[in-house]
Amino acid sequence: MAVITENNGTVEYLRAENIPVTHCFTTRIGGVSGGFTAGMNIAAHRGDPFENVVRNYGLLGQALGFDPSCLVLTRQIHSDIVRPVDHTDARGLDHLHQPACDALITATPGVGLVVFTADCTPVLLHDPVTGAVGAVHAGWKGTAADICGKTVAAMAQEYGCRPADIRAAIGPNIAQCCFETDADVPQALLQTYGDGAKVHILPREQKYYVNLKAMNALALQRAGVAQIEISTHCTACMPTHYWSHRKMSDQRGSQGAIILCQGGQQ
Repeated sequence: MAVITENNGTVEYLRAENIPVTHCFTTRIGGVSGGFTAGMNIAAHRGDPFENVVRNYGLLGQALGFDPSCLVLTRQIHSDIVRPVDHTDARGLDHLHQPACDALITATPGVGLVVFTADCTPVLLHDPVTGAVGAVHAGWKGTAADICGKTVAAMAQEYGCRPADIRAAIGPNIAQCCFETDADVPQALLQTYGDGAKVHILPREQKYYVNLKAMNALALQRAGVAQIEISTHCTACMPTHYWSHRKMSDQRGSQGAIILCQGGQQ
């Protein structure tokens, strides 16, 4: 199984073959936004008229088969906060109306979860036994704070999930080839993950190149998740398909990840 690219009309997105419920990692391809947010921008407050964001969610909903009014969005702050939600938290498509967090979980059928990225790592989780799902925004700070492991633990505590049952998919992010850092990033990761992190950190002169996909896979494995699919796409290497904060700074839109809770025993 793998993370594969699919097209539905003019909309292009990625899907993990190990997750059977409705989900996607979005790309820039498709959508009605213009200017430096041209394409499928899914985040308000990026300089894109809000009506374009609403239309983009409508196109995604048509392509994947969900109602955008069911979605719960994240107001991300690079934290390790995991927020359980239900249908009462679907407050529209402006993420600033939501409490701050960097991961969402739910076991309420019909509720969808959304996280935003533009280099950070999106992670989607699905437990086919309980039906619970999770969506994680893992920047390097969240990765160093083990947000993936904490999300798995929260799914176990809130919904009775067994980590061994959970299926995970790691989407496009800034890959090791482009994620150049100073020493503070690897130091934070080594403090959390110990020697197991060393293989995912490449020293080069006075800089370091870090594999955040592999770091989050390590976090999931430590939490007891064994079924993990990983996208090979690098947001910084593929500017026609993804926005990259490292490459574009604030002159960009946002892609992200969406997953729908559809009940247990999938």
